[in-house]
Amino acid sequence: MKRSRFVLVLLAAAGLAAPPAAVLAMGSGGMGASSMPSMPQQFDQPQYDPVVEYQRGSAALQAGRYKDAIRAFDHVVDATPRAADAWLMLGMSKSGAGDVRGAEKAYQRSVKLDGGSIDAHRELALSEIRLKQPAKAGAELAALQARAATCAGACPDAAGLEAAITAIKAALAPPAPQAAKAAPAPLSLASPQQGDGDYVRAVSLINERRFGAAMSALDKAELAIGPHPDILTYKGYVWRRLGDWPKAEDYYRQALAIDPNHRGATEYYGELKVLEGDTAGARAMLARLDGACSFGCAEAEELRRWIDHGGDPAS
Repeated sequence: MKRSRFVLVLLAAAGLAAPPAAVLAMGSGGMGASSMPSMPQQFDQPQYDPVVEYQRGSAALQAGRYKDAIRAFDHVVDATPRAADAWLMLGMSKSGAGDVRGAEKAYQRSVKLDGGSIDAHRELALSEIRLKQPAKAGAELAALQARAATCAGACPDAAGLEAAITAIKAALAPPAPQAAKAAPAPLSLASPQQGDGDYVRAVSLINERRFGAAMSALDKAELAIGPHPDILTYKGYVWRRLGDWPKAEDYYRQALAIDPNHRGATEYYGELKVLEGDTAGARAMLARLDGACSFGCAEAEELRRWIDHGGDPAS
């Protein structure tokens, strides 16, 4: 596996230890950033930087400033409407502010975007109990129980599944007035620095081709940091390697919606187009790179090789 064309700069302030190689690989092409994802960057679009707003909202939620948290997460979902974690956090904020119906709608959106989120399923069930909708809560419980049965205590999510099931059962059990009426406890939120560590770990796991573990680390990084285009691009890359091309495209498009000039996302989206047989689409991505790279860049050259080869030149 060839080395990445980008150096991942680690922040001393975050207290992160350097990974085994200072220059990390991603198989084909390259994507990286000159700073860690928790370092906010200014993008051309949208009006609000979703990473800045996400971290502002997380801080407000932890401090119990629910109105401020709602305002910040509203900005995030306006900018990145497919960010499942942002909808989850918006739901937590609305729940804390006493808007249970609004919280339920936010959780429903989060679950629709990411059906694998244990946190979103748990909080949706608890909100439905508070809204006196036990049948709907029971459906969420059944879905989590089915996942736990498949997992059989052996998967990485086993502890989270068991905790979610226990919380929902306690809220459903009669008389359970306190469990059903009390606002759900806030998530144990990771710091942006912890998110940086998950991001670095994800890149290392990708280098080792451990894509399932890498996706888990990227999920943790996004929950802590927000919808950063570097994280979204890596998610797209992992889904591509796992064979789910529609999900890969979705993440590339999310990254480019935040930063239209993101060279890594543009290159990898172009590579996906090649794999799909859409040469015209791949050339459109190449044209974007050529326009963005006044003096040429490695991403454009790599995508050009993919187009000329009709696939991965290394294969």
